[in-house]
Amino acid sequence: MNPRFRPALANLAADLQAALLPVLDAEDFAAFLTADQVNTLCQQSGLSEDALALALLPLAAACAVTPLSQFNVGAIARGNSGNWYFGANMEFAGATMQQTVHAEQSAVTHAWLRGESGLQTMTVNYTPCGHCRQFMNELNSGTALRISLPNQPVVTLADYLPDAFGPRDLDITTLVMDNVNHGYLATGDALTQAAIAAANRSHAPYSQAHSGVALETVSGAIYHGGYIENAAFNPSLPPLQAALILLNMHGESCMAITRAVLAENPDAKLQQRAATAATLQALGCHQLDIVTLQKA
Repeated sequence: MNPRFRPALANLAADLQAALLPVLDAEDFAAFLTADQVNTLCQQSGLSEDALALALLPLAAACAVTPLSQFNVGAIARGNSGNWYFGANMEFAGATMQQTVHAEQSAVTHAWLRGESGLQTMTVNYTPCGHCRQFMNELNSGTALRISLPNQPVVTLADYLPDAFGPRDLDITTLVMDNVNHGYLATGDALTQAAIAAANRSHAPYSQAHSGVALETVSGAIYHGGYIENAAFNPSLPPLQAALILLNMHGESCMAITRAVLAENPDAKLQQRAATAATLQALGCHQLDIVTLQKA
């Protein structure tokens, strides 16, 4: 079991601890539950899905990386597939505040990178801020997304974001979680191909500045992430942060990155290079390769 989960697990009810141990002890556990695992946990704990998700929030919050605030937020995105995806806030000492990741962004992106087709519920241990409410409105579930909080009735995103402005107001028809492929040619080594594949799935309907990042760590593992753009612009999530979310959910340290690749077009309206390089340097990685996206 990853040590970060032990303190949170120890505070859970005994029957839930017993049900969770085989899951958390699995060598490949990466802050993600399959639909079958969720069903088994509900049966063994006697909890409903809503109650189980709330009970598991301390485990999600244990994934937080908070060197600046020491304030851990956990979220669980519950997909159409029945799979559940943990998320947690992330901060990067030495980088600007704008590079931080919110827990809801983390959970959404985690689900998206694992190929989830849509989300039904977001469970989170604190009320979503305006930034996250706007970010979640970019999903194909829109304002129908259920929001579940401790000691609060379950409501929808529409209750937290009345009179919402989002992609549908701008006639955007392909939304986050929809299946897309922008048709860029995959070339180069495995890390480069992972960055290009991430760019192929990126969501950038406002700028068309598709981009993707792939990270290699000291373990030899590769983590990818694509750009997620937002109708309100500021809540957009850079591709590096998407890749860092996946890395963190797998239990690796953000300080263990040995090499990174950014795939983007040099003539795009928006460029990720400078911010990507600056944040990577704050994380101790100084090898960033830039590749140009080319249509197949």
